[in-house]
Amino acid sequence: MNIVEAIQDEHLFGSLFRDPGTWAAWRVFLKGVFALPMTEGELKTYRECTGRDGAPAKPIGEAFAIVGRRGGKSFISAVIACFLALFYDWTPYLAPGETVWILVIATDRPQARNILGYIKGILQVSPMFKGMIEKDLTWEITLSNQVGVKVATCDYRTLRGYTVAGAVLDELAYWRSEGSNPAQEILTALRPALATIPGSLLLGISSPYGKTGPLFEVFQEKYGQDDEDVLVWRAPTKVMNPTIKDRVIERAMKNDYAAAKSEWLAEFREDLASFVSPEVIDALIIPGRYELPKIQGVTYYAFVDPAGGSGKDSMTLSIFHKEVETGRIVQDCIRVQRPPFNPKQCVKEFAQALKTFGLSSVTGDKYSGDWCASTFREEGIQYENAKKPKAEIYLDFLPLIMQDRLDLLDHRQTIIELKQLERVTGRGRDIVDHPANLHDDCANTVAGAAVMAAEFDAKPQPNIRSLWRALDVGEREALRARSQSSSKSFEAFERSIFRKEF
Repeated sequence: MNIVEAIQDEHLFGSLFRDPGTWAAWRVFLKGVFALPMTEGELKTYRECTGRDGAPAKPIGEAFAIVGRRGGKSFISAVIACFLALFYDWTPYLAPGETVWILVIATDRPQARNILGYIKGILQVSPMFKGMIEKDLTWEITLSNQVGVKVATCDYRTLRGYTVAGAVLDELAYWRSEGSNPAQEILTALRPALATIPGSLLLGISSPYGKTGPLFEVFQEKYGQDDEDVLVWRAPTKVMNPTIKDRVIERAMKNDYAAAKSEWLAEFREDLASFVSPEVIDALIIPGRYELPKIQGVTYYAFVDPAGGSGKDSMTLSIFHKEVETGRIVQDCIRVQRPPFNPKQCVKEFAQALKTFGLSSVTGDKYSGDWCASTFREEGIQYENAKKPKAEIYLDFLPLIMQDRLDLLDHRQTIIELKQLERVTGRGRDIVDHPANLHDDCANTVAGAAVMAAEFDAKPQPNIRSLWRALDVGEREALRARSQSSSKSFEAFERSIFRKEF
């Protein structure tokens, strides 16, 4: 029995499809993946969604469905996973007692739980399916035919060691994690596991996003190509799910045209791209350098990204200096405090790091009113609000990257966050920020401190201490009195008076 027959049979998957007519495009997609005969009308849909002339002559090994939001992707993912688990005999390729796995990999736990609910519901529709269940655990189900179905989040480290007959990659375009963007790593880990099982299937199914990552790359390379091993399908929401009201899509297009084209029309976003290529970032890292000692006579700059300690954001600090002779912008120190943490204790530790580098002031975002300023002040550190918003700091940071003027510490989280930054082109100045549900706490402080250091005129300057000694007692007392009425630290006030830097 093939998959289309299974979804048309009321005793198998058929009862799950309330209005079979609205799933016509998905049936064409399944026929393309499994090389089933098509009618002339279905061939027309197939050509429109694949850019190909003819249908595959044999089942596809890798298929990628790029489909708009609310197009039925998660449900079809579950149906395909269950079909591969229930209707195929994989035992000729297995050792005695070995289990072959059908993996469904989702972006996060809520999405994984949603797909797991579909799978468990499918396994309850037929007494035959129920009878095959041997174990029903939290995230996996094992069947009596030596097949297991496992739902997991996108973490390549958990996938090695499995024998895999099918892998369904749900919302592939959005796969990111705090550790890395794991999409390519997961594909790298899965392909050898699938290669040992004839007839195995890797299916990536997702709404499109930015023009980066494995899904966009396979679209560029394989869409419209008569490749016998890889099929790329792209279709707007209305093609895959005609029940969606036109007014819903029209409203979305008016509110945010660029985002709506991606979500509903299945087009990769033209306005969205990586801030900088990963290779450029890698070239700035000094391998094995984790922190530098303080150098006498060097002016340091520090930027902090505050956090409250109870949420998901880390509190981070970066310290940089500019080399006088070469003009290079060098990262000396980074501190990261991940939640949960005591914010006052974190400020105390950061203040100690600042003092180690001879700093009595730090710059950072406007955060929680006067909390930052007062808490740092208690530790003898002046907190100054950044003159520019984060997005502008990133754009000022970009020339330093592209001119190869940076020496960055070998700090894994910073590298990951810099590589994940996205640049959105708008009507005004471009916006740079972290992707949704991710963070840029380390990247923010690196960019902030680096830009401050770059603006420093690194030409040799008279030592301010020499200027101070040149003053008579009365002039010194007058300067001290003026500094007490200033909101700046005494060190900052000295610099402003003499218009010099240490």
